[in-house]
Amino acid sequence: MKLSIGIVGLPNVGKSLLFNNLTKQEVNTANYPFATIDPNVGVVPVPDERLDKLAKMSDSAKKVPAVVEFYDIAGLVKGANKGEGLGNQFLSHIRETNVIIQVVRCFENNEIIHIETKVDPVRDIETINTELILKDLESVKKRIEKLERESHTGDKNKIKDLEIIKKIGEELNSGKLVINIDESLINEPVVKELNLLTNKKQIYLLNGKPEDVNEELKNKISFLKADYLIMDLLTSDIDNIEKLIKKAYEILGLISFLTTGKDETRAWTIKKGWKAPQAAGVIHTDFEKKFIKAEIINWEKLLEVNSWQNAKQKGYIWLEGKEYEVKDGDVIDIKHG
Repeated sequence: MKLSIGIVGLPNVGKSLLFNNLTKQEVNTANYPFATIDPNVGVVPVPDERLDKLAKMSDSAKKVPAVVEFYDIAGLVKGANKGEGLGNQFLSHIRETNVIIQVVRCFENNEIIHIETKVDPVRDIETINTELILKDLESVKKRIEKLERESHTGDKNKIKDLEIIKKIGEELNSGKLVINIDESLINEPVVKELNLLTNKKQIYLLNGKPEDVNEELKNKISFLKADYLIMDLLTSDIDNIEKLIKKAYEILGLISFLTTGKDETRAWTIKKGWKAPQAAGVIHTDFEKKFIKAEIINWEKLLEVNSWQNAKQKGYIWLEGKEYEVKDGDVIDIKHG
């Protein structure tokens, strides 16, 4: 399981600069709209001090961090859903991502052109979200047409699905993001299948300094029931990147457990609340099917005694069965058939 993040925003707001900072890959950040004409995908290791310390303790041959995939797409503009600009044709690349980072320009700089000539973060958020809504409406319209044909047979399930998708369409038409509507609707399988862009959690990355971010903007994000980070992308460093990845983990309810030994020390990403067999399945599908038990210790406790063997001798390692809920920072050894 890996975390994937789509980066969206207007042209010239700092998207490609963010991507460069994240991945240290060079992409075209020329000072004009539509500089990024192909989707850029970067795989970024998740900073994790636990991994480094455990790898050193175990003298591991390999250290394998959890990773995040970042998708940087061309800048979206008003009318993207009708083919304006280049962003529209790449929206499909972020349909499969887990979360969206919307980069919003808050800084003033006369040397960097703003597509709307004036910096107005609230307006820019509305522009981007409108384009995402309109793209989702395209998907909803197609599904409604298909379900209308299928429901003519009298299939009760198809009739129910049609009613649900029509409700989603009504909400989108009223300007709502799908993620902010009734949970009982968005949890319906027919809605999940569509993988709608506005059904993804968003982090608003406010590009600028704290003094560039006003209360109106904070209130707008609060109204959208979303989260934000203020980050000056021109001076961004590893600490900021770590904050961004941690924020994505937090809003998606993700945690990491670890495995360590001579061969390798590795971090594994799972959903908070997963039981031991599910976590084992991330290592190998057979481990979930043939799960017997798990030996577990907290990473700090393991470092305290400096080896797995010492931890066993001191009775710090405990056994858990199929009902154990894995915790962030657990170091686990899976026993399977």
